[in-house]
Amino acid sequence: MSTHPAPRTAPPDRRPLATHARTFSQVAAANVTRPYPYAPMHLIAGPDDVLAPREQHPAFYGAYDWHSSVHMHWLLVRLLRRYADEIDAEAVTAVLDRHLTTAHLRAEAHYLAAHPTFERPYGWAWLLLLEAECRALGGAAGTRWADALAPAVRTVAALVRAWLPKATYPVRHGTHANSAFALGLVLDSGHPELTAPVSETLLRWFADDHDAPAHWEPSGQDFLSPALTEADAVRRVLAPEAFAVWLDRFLPALGTGSPILVPPTVADPADPQIGHLIGLSLSRAYALRNLAAALPSTDPRTALLRTSAKAHLAAALPHTGSGDFTTDHWLATFAALALESPA
Repeated sequence: MSTHPAPRTAPPDRRPLATHARTFSQVAAANVTRPYPYAPMHLIAGPDDVLAPREQHPAFYGAYDWHSSVHMHWLLVRLLRRYADEIDAEAVTAVLDRHLTTAHLRAEAHYLAAHPTFERPYGWAWLLLLEAECRALGGAAGTRWADALAPAVRTVAALVRAWLPKATYPVRHGTHANSAFALGLVLDSGHPELTAPVSETLLRWFADDHDAPAHWEPSGQDFLSPALTEADAVRRVLAPEAFAVWLDRFLPALGTGSPILVPPTVADPADPQIGHLIGLSLSRAYALRNLAAALPSTDPRTALLRTSAKAHLAAALPHTGSGDFTTDHWLATFAALALESPA
């Protein structure tokens, strides 16, 4: 078994986010520090549970919901690590220092332990990825934030290990509960205790899949492609040659064109659910570029996938800094994934 097959193409632009870094850092910092509007995912069991978001989530109280706050923090750390010369690094560091404290993250860890299905699996995956990004940043700040995140990460790792044996079936739809997308991010986090069980689960769920109904996509509020997201997860756990064979079986029409290669129509970008389709273009671009890089360089699908990814990026990028909180609270993260996936 081999995770993260090496790209077969020329190295991508090393600074693909440079032209967007300042705008994305400003959008992310504004969102993670904005307490309202907020959509709590908290079950109210009694009057004592009616609390302001910041009381329950002192680190991740902003950006409309918990998972968006976590992945917008990830975006800030990513930009600080790779594009510090393009952003106001001092201001970004100050925001992260205020939020990613030992006390705040101990409270987040306690909440996760007390609510074992909260944000499963999407928010869990982003928390693991945030800690990994802090470790990769290193230095005094990155190490401080990663150490503060450690209790919450241990809690999430334990929750993942407890959940996987019970997850008889994957969730395949194109929103937050999608199993393949989250477990792909968990693998990307490199958490040593999770690589084997997550890889085994992905193969258990998906190794025998075939003839994905890609013509059913998209659904009206998807921000993930069920078919492409599954393929992107499987390419992480199969060697390139085996993956190419699996992809032939799973998406047999991909080489001749498919509806999933065409950017979706977004009739109302400001609608909270229809606006998900903007994110679908970005997550498709991310998956398409990853799939193209995982295939042999002679595979005729690679050029088609790259062309489709470029079209999806062109359709979605203008919306990532629109000033509309409905989309601004999350889209920049997916733009970063798409821009920094293999070209």
